[in-house]
Amino acid sequence: MELSILTYDPMLIPYREHLERRMVRYEQRRRDLVGDGSLCDFANGHEFFGFHRTADGWVYREWAPGADAVYLVGDMNAWDTLSLPLTPLGNGVFEIYLSGYDALYDGCHVKVMVQNQGRWLSRIPLYIRRVEQDPVTFGWCGVITDEPPHRWRCRHVRPQKSLLIYECHVGMAQEKEGVGTYEEFRTGVLPRIRDLGYNAIQLMAIMEHPYYGSFGYQVSSFFASSSRFGTPNELKALIDEAHSMGIAVLLDVVHSHAASNTEEGIAEFDGTPYQFFHEGERGTHPTWGTRLFDYGKHEVVHFLLSNLKYWMEEFCFDGFRFDGVTSMLYRDHGLGVSFGDYGLYFSDNTDEDAVTYLQLANALIREVYPHAVTVAEDMSAMPGMCIPIAEGGIGFDYRLAMGIPDLWIRLLRTKRDEEWSMWQIYGELSGRRPHEPYVGYAESHDQALVGDKTLMFRLCDSEMYTAMARNVKSLIIDRGMALHNMLRLISLTLGGEAYLNFMGNEFGHPEWIDFPREGNGWSHFYCRRQWHLADNGYLRYGLLRDFDKAMLALVKRTHLLGRTPHALAIDEEKQVLIYERGGVVFAFNFSPTNSYEAYEVTFPSSGKYRVTLSTDEGCFGGFDRVDTAYVYTARKYADGQYHAPIYLPARTAVCLQRERPRKR
Repeated sequence: MELSILTYDPMLIPYREHLERRMVRYEQRRRDLVGDGSLCDFANGHEFFGFHRTADGWVYREWAPGADAVYLVGDMNAWDTLSLPLTPLGNGVFEIYLSGYDALYDGCHVKVMVQNQGRWLSRIPLYIRRVEQDPVTFGWCGVITDEPPHRWRCRHVRPQKSLLIYECHVGMAQEKEGVGTYEEFRTGVLPRIRDLGYNAIQLMAIMEHPYYGSFGYQVSSFFASSSRFGTPNELKALIDEAHSMGIAVLLDVVHSHAASNTEEGIAEFDGTPYQFFHEGERGTHPTWGTRLFDYGKHEVVHFLLSNLKYWMEEFCFDGFRFDGVTSMLYRDHGLGVSFGDYGLYFSDNTDEDAVTYLQLANALIREVYPHAVTVAEDMSAMPGMCIPIAEGGIGFDYRLAMGIPDLWIRLLRTKRDEEWSMWQIYGELSGRRPHEPYVGYAESHDQALVGDKTLMFRLCDSEMYTAMARNVKSLIIDRGMALHNMLRLISLTLGGEAYLNFMGNEFGHPEWIDFPREGNGWSHFYCRRQWHLADNGYLRYGLLRDFDKAMLALVKRTHLLGRTPHALAIDEEKQVLIYERGGVVFAFNFSPTNSYEAYEVTFPSSGKYRVTLSTDEGCFGGFDRVDTAYVYTARKYADGQYHAPIYLPARTAVCLQRERPRKR
């Protein structure tokens, strides 16, 4: 068996047998599921199960292999438990036909009563497409949706090669103290994202979840878009609007685990713990308390693959960010494991069924939409995560560079600015598995949660409350502004082949995210985005936002994310780091005190170079110490390389580009 992955990373050669088994398992599982057919034709559970209109009424089907009997209840039968029994068809499938066009209707509340060994269990239908919480009882209930079809203007956008992702949470994207809506996001936030220059959004918390504070990561109803934010059609309008702006839309999909709630979710739907999940300890995440899927069951794979196809076809998502991949891959969920030894990836601890499922998921997604993008949240660096399946990989397009934000937090917490190592920074930002693209980022939503601190808040702390006005002088804020710009720029231009930012972090949003809970009096004060801080023109937040926009424009103009970075200078003593990527030379001086009048820089070719972006520009909160009109001339020296001395102020990064000769 030819495996290109072994040529990309020769350190994997001792594990050839494991990688070959990976491919044999994938091919065998695919044959078992679809034979010679396609995964796209297989993943149609949502078209068979659930509620569907017929020529003369409705049909409802459910999969409940452990149930003795199943009954439909709701507004349409005054919640009479026994009046609408489903007929068993075999293999755990139950079905009922309801005659009459109005037998069910838009907004009709429904549930299902499952009888299991003498017990009556109240459940929400597995494939329901809308779920609502009663404001009085706080109980959750399925809701029939019969909206007119959304008329798409632009069903899909082909994600760009240089992917610039804006990570979003619709419910907390508004300024008001409350839950935001799809409509508010469409009209108020999408224009901001477009104007900043991001070409993709990643929508969190879309799949329905009973606990708002879970950030959407404890999913209860996998086929329902969260009703907190509006209707399915309003979500489609949001996605359609993004597409019209040229913005691709990724769903933050949660197939790594599910909410443990039984009355609100899929856990023990049929009265058994093993319908979807492993039994015993293996079926519950020790930290999250959530239920863990058994990826070895065909029915579970059918459910999850159908879920992916549903979100792509019904809502026209252009791809997915897969949450919790590390938890899926290992029986111990990677908790407390450093993964310094290749053998840890191929031990008995690896859940090979999960690996195979992720391969099947990526294969299906490309069948549904060949240009779709998939991103893996894997902190273990599993080899082959972003290698094509045919070459021995798992098939993702990108993996998150999760070590970068950890690096910045570690440096800020444990090292004085004078102690930062340039070799460490360059090594951790540029070191990635060969042939595997990464999404670089300085911080995500994880760093913004209550109990932690955003990057800007960690830099400036309480000084942000008193000294962010543009006319107030503060050494702490000056340092914070300079480093915030530098860390974002280096994370973008060195940390990966794509980039991610959580909404509001582009302007250094202060404070943390604290979802409404009993401990804070159910307040939404910290569960929103204070856009006015960057808009009012009096505070420095707007300067940070403007730098974000400028650095994205540079990356888009030069297409540098598609190129390989090359180190030009790593100077530990002077704390200078210089590299070239895509024809742009990036020079970082991390020294907090030392400016260099004539720092000798190696350039990729001779010619005249100008500073096209500086973190020290006054319009970005700096001191305008760099003359962007000055021309540096790189000449060939005796060593055969091209050099020029440049001015490099303390705590400053500059981007230099070669001037093109004028046409005569």
